[in-house]
Amino acid sequence: MVELSLLIPSSQAARTRISVRLTAKTVAGGLLVQTRDNAVVDDMVLKTVTKRAPSESELLDLRFAFRVAKHIKSNTIVYAKNLATVGIGAGQMSRIDSARIAARKAQDAAAELKLAEPLTRGSVVASDAFFPFADGMLACIEAGATAVIQPGGSIRDDEVIKAADDAGIAMVFTGVRHFRH
Repeated sequence: MVELSLLIPSSQAARTRISVRLTAKTVAGGLLVQTRDNAVVDDMVLKTVTKRAPSESELLDLRFAFRVAKHIKSNTIVYAKNLATVGIGAGQMSRIDSARIAARKAQDAAAELKLAEPLTRGSVVASDAFFPFADGMLACIEAGATAVIQPGGSIRDDEVIKAADDAGIAMVFTGVRHFRH
């Protein structure tokens, strides 16, 4: 982590110092610099965007899953149930691939534990960034998710909300993106 101090001129004789925490990674031919993600899901105002609002127990799991998603690489999908992760997919080129990988991991775990069905049935889903298309949401619904938390902000939010409404699941927007590179 890099700490950057800036001196900002003011109309008064005193100077103002601001510290900004940044993360930096080397990339081919340069440096990727991002501000540190200090957002806390418990401080966010969640906006229900579907016809069905999440239950209290879904809300607890949604907040937990979004907290986990914050610390995972880009294009993260986290399935959670009873305050535990049951499938995580991340670092893929598309969100639908992350959703499918996370669901597949839950299926594999269920088979290993000799469970009747994967723990994604009745789970919630967190996405670190918006769903750019309804297909990622549909993959989560197919896996058995009953509620979703995501930042929102896609030009296709209406299509994603409609997919959630058509399936009868709840969805909330945070307005905050946790996209890590």
